[in-house]
Amino acid sequence: MQNSKYKLLRRGIIYDSVGMLTMAIPMIGPILDILWAPYAAKKMSDMYEGKEGKIASWIVFIEEILPMTDFIPTFTLMWLYTFVWKGEKQRMQPIEVEVNE
Repeated sequence: MQNSKYKLLRRGIIYDSVGMLTMAIPMIGPILDILWAPYAAKKMSDMYEGKEGKIASWIVFIEEILPMTDFIPTFTLMWLYTFVWKGEKQRMQPIEVEVNE
């Protein structure tokens, strides 16, 4: 689990970097974004299953297709949500204890 967790992070950073690089190419960048957005959305849904993966794939699609939003590291944010923020939330849930009097 630990190894695959960090493999997802590495892949996410690579995909975020590719998405950001299109911003650096004047005139051609927006055309590349049109091609990259559906590919990135597919990769996001492959990396993260279920409802959260589907929502994240729509978010990454919109982020990549809109101009001037390529700097947002959507894949990395999804990894943080999945393995850091969501994990903390689950660990902090209160445990109900029955007290018999």
